[in-house]
Formats: sequence, structure tokens, C-alpha cells
Amino acid sequence: MAYPSRIDVHQHLIPPAYREAMDRHGETAGGWPTPAWDAESAIAMMDRRSIATGILSISSPGTHFGDDAEARAITRDVNEYSAELTKDRPDRFGFFASLPLPDVEGAIAETSYALDELHADGVVLLSNYYGRYLGHKEFDPLWAELDARAAVVFIHPTAPPMPMLAGMPSPLLDFPFDTTRTAVHMTLNGVLSRHTRMKVILSHAGGFLPYSAWRFTGGAQFNPGTKPMGILTDLQRFHFDTALSTTPSALPSLLAFAAPGHICYGSDFPFAPEGSGDLLDSFLESYEGFGPGQLDAINRSSAEALFPRLAAA
Repeated sequence: MAYPSRIDVHQHLIPPAYREAMDRHGETAGGWPTPAWDAESAIAMMDRRSIATGILSISSPGTHFGDDAEARAITRDVNEYSAELTKDRPDRFGFFASLPLPDVEGAIAETSYALDELHADGVVLLSNYYGRYLGHKEFDPLWAELDARAAVVFIHPTAPPMPMLAGMPSPLLDFPFDTTRTAVHMTLNGVLSRHTRMKVILSHAGGFLPYSAWRFTGGAQFNPGTKPMGILTDLQRFHFDTALSTTPSALPSLLAFAAPGHICYGSDFPFAPEGSGDLLDSFLESYEGFGPGQLDAINRSSAEALFPRLAAA
């Protein structure tokens, strides 16, 4: 069964200059080998998997390798490269602009440039920056800016500040944990309750957030000003993508927790091998527990609500 109009909100790009910067700094996505990527291969994959448009983003480790000035330059290069791809093929590509965090001043400046001049579809943030999670008070000015713009924010995991276990690179084990950790940190520190205009997408079905959401309401006893049901309400403000998360054990939990219209399709190309993607697509297409319109919403209409320009395409 084909869905030629899918919108993929979790698709990565690896521009040549960015790959060079990663190699120069000896960086990877949490120990995962950096795959080959080019725009032509991405479009071919999309055609095979019935994806009309891919919203591109830089994955872990992001664009900051220790120096703020270098990070601003790398970020600008990545965003301008992404904008040119989108300009040439707006039907096939969109992009989330990278930001040079933890440089908050630079991130706010790049947000303005990317959204106003490059017409980015939103911004991508990592789950933590050198151990500082996204509910940290130093990020408050950036959240205020993103909320004022009613921006779409895509949160992608990165390696947590702890040793990697042998044979278990961070994308295999730690990424779902770190997504969950930053989402709960944001919620308990009031980011979601204070900033209700922006829309926040969590990668990989939010890690284990849907499965354990009720457990996290216990945070109210340690965080003055929060209440259990208020925590749950804020957790349900998040949007989720399906990347690597349409399995028979993961999908029912996501569907049971997410608010209507808050689940979007995600491929995680090119980091997720296409063979795995085909299997995960088959799980999604063959799932028998969808309510009326739910699958169509995941494949397209939930993303159309987030990206109105694609609704008009």
C-alpha cells in the first residue's frame, strides 16, 4: 500500500563542508558511523518510500565543536546550504535550521536570520549541550524568541554526559533516554507551560516518554509550582515522529498517549538503513489499531498543520 504524499519530518542531511568539520574534530553521531548522503540519493529514497517532502536537519553532534565563533560559521554554512536545496526543490525538501548552542546570543541571531531570510520551516535543537538540558534557565531567552515566532522546534537526541558502553553506541541505547530526559526537564522547568505558541516535535516517538508519562507526574513533589495533572497536560503538548518507532510494541504506546494530530511520519534517513526503513514502513502500513483518519494524519495531515506551506502544495 503506497502513500505518495508522506511528509517526513525526521530526515537528515550531511553537507560536504559539515562532514569535513566533523572529520576534522573527530566527531560522530554518538559513535555511529557517518553515512554517505547526497540530495539525489535522498530523493530516490523518498520516491521508493512514497515520501513527497522531507524536512531536513543536521543530526548529532550538531554544529558546535567547542568554539563559539567556529560554531556560528559552521551553522550559517549548513543553513544556507539547506536553504538552497529547499529553494531549488520546495516540493521535495524543507529544513530545520541549526543553531550554535550553547551560544544563546548566537542562537537567537541565527534564529532570526534562518526564519526571516532563509525561510526555514523551523529549528532543530539537540537534547543536551555539554550536559545542559533544554529546561536550563540559560536557554530561557531562546525559548521566548521561538515562542514569540510560533516556531516549530524539532528536538533530536545526542549523546548524554556519561561514558558510552562498549558495543552500545549512543543511537542504539542512549538517544531514546536522552530525548526523554530533556522533554521531562523542559516540562518540570515550565518551558511548555510558559511557551504555548511554539510547537515542539520529539524524535523517535519521544523515547520512552509515552510509555512512562504517568510516572513523570511524580515530579510535582520535587518541583514547587507544578501539579501532577499539569505535568501530564504539558507532556501531551509535545508532537512526536515515528522514526524507528512503528514496531508492534512501540506504536500502541505512542498512539495511546499522543494528542490527536500530534504524530508525524519520520524516516531517520540516511542514519537508519533503508532495509530497516522498509520494515518499519510495513509495520506502520499493516497496523490494525488505527482509528478513522489516524494513518492519514501520521503520513501527512499532522505535518500540514505544522507546515502550512506544504498544505497548499
